[in-house]
Amino acid sequence: MACIICKIEKLRNEYPSHNVSKDCDHPSLTCLRCIVKYIDEQEQCPHPECGLVIGNQSETMLLFKAILSKQFKEYESAYTPLVDMGGSNQYINITGLTGESTTVLFSPSMTVDQLKSQIQIKLKHEKIRQKLLYEGKEMNVYQTNGGMATLSEYGVKPNSTICVVICLYSIPEHFDDVVFDLYWGYPYNRTDYLDASCLLFQGTFYKRVIDYRDINYVAVSHSGDMMDNRRRIGHHKINVSLKKIPSNITHLFFTLSAYNSTNIAQYPNPSLKFYDASKPGKDLCKTTFHHARNSQAVIMCSVSRNTQGHWEIFESGQLSAGNAKNYERLIHTIQQLISRGV
Repeated sequence: MACIICKIEKLRNEYPSHNVSKDCDHPSLTCLRCIVKYIDEQEQCPHPECGLVIGNQSETMLLFKAILSKQFKEYESAYTPLVDMGGSNQYINITGLTGESTTVLFSPSMTVDQLKSQIQIKLKHEKIRQKLLYEGKEMNVYQTNGGMATLSEYGVKPNSTICVVICLYSIPEHFDDVVFDLYWGYPYNRTDYLDASCLLFQGTFYKRVIDYRDINYVAVSHSGDMMDNRRRIGHHKINVSLKKIPSNITHLFFTLSAYNSTNIAQYPNPSLKFYDASKPGKDLCKTTFHHARNSQAVIMCSVSRNTQGHWEIFESGQLSAGNAKNYERLIHTIQQLISRGV
């Protein structure tokens, strides 16, 4: 939808979830940026058929400004934060999909294993669960000849950024039918939906999406909306037959996006469970999305084939290129798909 002031097509989360005043009886067709700027300057509703006087320090305006300050941060496409720690020491930056970050003293002779040890100390993630990515390549602990791999062998430079992705669960080889189960609470005073989708990729190339509209594809099926109006709980279930997934599919991204609301914070207690379809009462891993409350969409988790061809589940992350440079192409593609309503 295009804003009536700037005439630019924008995502749903760039518009307010309600009018600037309860006395406005027209659709909200002005983006957050324009409505805040217009009322700051004119102190009236920007809709051409309204013109209601609005104070630029009204409660609703303060809320809109707060949403703007939190939601719409801008990142350079090749962003690498510089760290000035003082002295002559050099550092590298470690960042995760959830926005957590730290710095580690840089040495080109440091091994990947030593770097993982430092990350375990600083971010409290076990070494065995860490997957390190630098300029689109996974950093292995061992060289092909069996020796310990070093940072210099991956071309890591001072002040560069390494992305750490955390493995939540390594799926056993004998597993086949598994379930990703999403629950959410209704927003206050209304029924509304969160959209759970499964996006299939071959490397960084998008192949297909399975969601409430397109519910079946070979190895993936979607339950559609399962709404409990009495308990005010919504539910989506996505079944995956791992052994039927085509061999060219390398990644499955399970995304969650707000439907009518501007962000996920409007839905109480969203959570994801993963379990073997034959044992629905035994959760193999869970995750919540408190780190992405101000986002319109989030990657709930990703499922990827490792170098041995086995499936692993990785942590969730916000749909923001700035917090995971090495996933930038994938995340940008997913953002585009969601913005088109895919």
